[in-house]
Amino acid sequence: MKNKTRLDKLIVDLGIVKSRERARALIMEGKVYVRGQRVDKAGSMVLPDEEILLKGEDIPYVSRGGIKLEKSLEEFQIKVEGKVAMDVGASTGGFTDCLLKKGTERVYAIDVGYGQLDWNLRNDSRVINLEEKNIRYLEKEKIPEKIDLAVIDVSFISLTKVIPKVLEFLKRSGVIIALIKPQFEVGKGEVGKGGIVKSREKHREVLLKMVEFAIANNLFVKGIIKSPILGQKGNKEFFFYLSKSEYGLNPEEILDKIDEVIEKN
Repeated sequence: MKNKTRLDKLIVDLGIVKSRERARALIMEGKVYVRGQRVDKAGSMVLPDEEILLKGEDIPYVSRGGIKLEKSLEEFQIKVEGKVAMDVGASTGGFTDCLLKKGTERVYAIDVGYGQLDWNLRNDSRVINLEEKNIRYLEKEKIPEKIDLAVIDVSFISLTKVIPKVLEFLKRSGVIIALIKPQFEVGKGEVGKGGIVKSREKHREVLLKMVEFAIANNLFVKGIIKSPILGQKGNKEFFFYLSKSEYGLNPEEILDKIDEVIEKN
């Protein structure tokens, strides 16, 4: 039996806010939801793997994507200081903002959209804004150096269509942190009502498919976690940590890790 934790403490532990005082204030303001239900008592006891959603802007990054990436960097124990990164599907720049705050030297922010990147990031000398660019067709001269780290958060397309192109820009020692969105990885007709994939078995199939894809592309799977925050429409999401050169988890460890993250659903 898993031990429950006070909601205000859990919000701080997840990195959603910096202090218990701020957590309590947000809870009392009715801005904190647990598994889709508003909770207004700071002392409410919840399981540590519950889905926590904060309504309203009270995060240290330009978007909540920064919280997602921050958690993955911590869980995977990845240091980004002095690294050169690419943010594929940058949008407003949550991932980019997180990387910069963690010490990344330079970020190539790539997105098919226009005018989405946060104004401050757009004017940050450490950010190369490659908007209106589809990573699948990006010319190599747009990124005239090899990349240490690629972070990926894309929608309406499978990661299997994106990662092969990303590999062309990655150093031999480079790594990838990819956000897996099951609704864009399952087959047609397998997405449920409201665009949500609820089935644990479907989540498992997606993760296994991504493992097979990684291995087929000579990538090592170094880690798998569940995103601490639900995606659009309430979909559960997962992070994969992939490496071009460093050995990762063995097959048994990968299956155990998948079971672990699915069990947390």
